[in-house]
Amino acid sequence: MSALLVLFGSFIFCLMLSVPVGYAIGISSIISMWIFPDYIMASISTYAISGTNSFPLLAVPLFVLSGSLMTSGGIAQSLVRCANSILGFVRGGLSIVTTAACMFFAAISGSGTATTAAIGTFMIPEMVKAGYDRPFAGAICAAAGTTGIIIPPSMMFVIYGYVASVSVSDLFIAGIIPGILMGLALMVVCYIYCRMKGYKGTGEKPMLRNIAKTAKQSIWALILPVIILGSIYTGIVTPTECAALAVVYSLVIGILVYKELTLKKIVAALLETARVTGMGMYMLGFAAIFSSVLTMEKIPQLFITFMQDLHLSSLGVLIIINLLLLIAGLFIDNIPATIIFTPILLPMVTAAGMHPVTFGVVITLNLAIGYLTPPYGIGLYYASIIGKVPIGPMMKTTVWMILALLVVLAVTTYLPWATLGLLGYR
Repeated sequence: MSALLVLFGSFIFCLMLSVPVGYAIGISSIISMWIFPDYIMASISTYAISGTNSFPLLAVPLFVLSGSLMTSGGIAQSLVRCANSILGFVRGGLSIVTTAACMFFAAISGSGTATTAAIGTFMIPEMVKAGYDRPFAGAICAAAGTTGIIIPPSMMFVIYGYVASVSVSDLFIAGIIPGILMGLALMVVCYIYCRMKGYKGTGEKPMLRNIAKTAKQSIWALILPVIILGSIYTGIVTPTECAALAVVYSLVIGILVYKELTLKKIVAALLETARVTGMGMYMLGFAAIFSSVLTMEKIPQLFITFMQDLHLSSLGVLIIINLLLLIAGLFIDNIPATIIFTPILLPMVTAAGMHPVTFGVVITLNLAIGYLTPPYGIGLYYASIIGKVPIGPMMKTTVWMILALLVVLAVTTYLPWATLGLLGYR
């Protein structure tokens, strides 16, 4: 128990000093193993390497690269034009179009921040130009960007699948319905907010001719989710192989079809991929050390015993776990949080009757909401930078979007069909 106090005490102390979370995890783990002789310091490198040495994890940099290439190659813009031809006439149509475009882009990028950045870059100025207030424009881009973590292909599902030894393909399929529900819930918030503010749509009713025209122009972007999910679900390729396929597809479409992908943009995408992957891998390595200390201290077993002593129902256990994950999302990035909490909480939720695949979606959705909640709130920071709007004013609108996502979280947690229905599980 004393090692545990040192572990969490040093971790919290590092966070108070504004040390990056990844480094804080590594420093606290190394201090704990150095102070207590029961641990072998030489094993630190072994834990760190084993935490990143996995074939499925190759999908992470590949999906990051494909998302960057899609952002630069004109695919995101074509998705917005297609969504606008269908939904632009609705009251508050541009905000609903933004949400739909984020959902489409999520289905080909696998990243929440990439989705917010790609769509927000040109949709926030367009919404402001159309008369929407800037805080709302930034807030909806940040909130809709969270679908990028749930709608497959999701990089977080790859990481959870590796940690929990769960099929990544099953996780991808399980995320489809919750991801769609997230988008629909945000669209409802957009409609209500825009009705209160008096924002109108384009005034042009959707015409089959215009829809067909924009769909034809966007066909290469629209069929990519079908290729990704279809190839994985039918077992033709693994998620890692599919990520490589997405990179090749993005290059071909960006260069030969939309003709917007230049050598300079490709180099920039590679550099961004190296930066994001490097950050993720060092956090994975340090988090593996942290997780090993927790395991050696028997924290999962102690936590399970503690919860059992409370004599809570399965419903009560799931509520407490959701609250714990929502609080964690306030302070910790989703990658280390997934690695830290999955070994601790997975035995408990399975004992409460939740399928491991469902828990993968639940933990990811909880941490996705953390993208909208400071002090971490990385989705808000991205939207703030892109939209040139302070976070404070954005939060007033974001609160309603968070409530909508909490409703989706409740459905995902307590109604198994939301995650297991497409998989045929009972």
